[in-house]
Amino acid sequence: MALYDLVAPRLEERGDPRYCLADIRAADPLGADAVLAALPAMNGDADGPALTVALRTLVPDPDLAAEWSVIDALAAMRDLGILLGSLKRHGIQPVAAVPEVLPVLELLGRRTDMVPRDTVHHYTTWNPSGPRRRTYTGHPMEAHLQEAVRMVFPGLVAALDACSRLARLEPYDPGFAGALDRMARHLQSMVDSVDHTVAHVSPEFFALTLRPYFEDIDVAGRDYLGPAAAQVPLWLVDLTLWQCDRSNPTYDAFLADSLQYSLPSWRDFHALHAGGVSAVSKLSAAVSWENVERLPPQLAASAQALGRVLRILKTFRARHLGVARRAYADDLRLYDEGSGGAPIALLRSILDLTRDNETMARHATGARSGRAALGRADHRSDRESGPRSDGSSC
Repeated sequence: MALYDLVAPRLEERGDPRYCLADIRAADPLGADAVLAALPAMNGDADGPALTVALRTLVPDPDLAAEWSVIDALAAMRDLGILLGSLKRHGIQPVAAVPEVLPVLELLGRRTDMVPRDTVHHYTTWNPSGPRRRTYTGHPMEAHLQEAVRMVFPGLVAALDACSRLARLEPYDPGFAGALDRMARHLQSMVDSVDHTVAHVSPEFFALTLRPYFEDIDVAGRDYLGPAAAQVPLWLVDLTLWQCDRSNPTYDAFLADSLQYSLPSWRDFHALHAGGVSAVSKLSAAVSWENVERLPPQLAASAQALGRVLRILKTFRARHLGVARRAYADDLRLYDEGSGGAPIALLRSILDLTRDNETMARHATGARSGRAALGRADHRSDRESGPRSDGSSC
């Protein structure tokens, strides 16, 4: 049984309609099933007029849309959104081509408390499976990429619960290591996800066929990115582990822009923890007070658990960087930046930051070497992190 099967049913118990995955996937408030089944053929023919008619056909009456539940509003944005991205891929600004969609997009954004276009959640987590799956191309590789993102959602939700508990604890607390161990189990799905992508999605398919559908669109004079995988906020885990007080300006700027694409509860999570003290800094302070050769057992356990979580993040980011470097190689790339708006150099920088913090936690199990490693990590966190020549290595 997959992690999704174990965790997903409990998501609905949280009371947030955005976690009612089965209900959102089943919803079809626009009656879009038949139109979107024909979407891959329209995209294959680069048929801009047909795509324009399709979008115009699905635009609902705003008064009707205003009565929808959050679940129906999310499903409607999902189905309008995949047409928005299709039109932009073929050189057409969708709102300019179909002006009547603008008030509906703004209404759905307000109703769902999200941006006024589709996000990665609409494209993956809230997307039906089977014959009702919404895709740009209908290609099996696109379905595999969607599944790779879907598989991390339940684990990420559970990991954020562990992050909330961790933020209330100190490294000497017995629950500190336990919260980190639970986090590690849930975050393993991130590594599984990138491995699934490597196994089933070629760099050529992503770079040349799929990436153009994720371009930004103009909504009322403001550009909004397409449903990029970067919108899956692993950076919220970073926030409590190290990023809230050990980051760099480039990563901070990227996160400030990415935050708007998150779920409302995840934006609240960021607001709550952004001004806190990270787990790495708590461990740093605890180790610096120890004058013994070896750390006390509970503090050593906390350091080991923190190192395990950071090692999982490091492994994911190293593999993700390898995927990105192949997809954006000079002989393939159509764009200089990833679909989430980040250049490859930023991925290298985040990997370096993750690696430095993981090294510190690993060395902290010996008090003397730990203090030396903490000094090096603290020095590095005070300056802009440049890319390393071996950025893709583990």
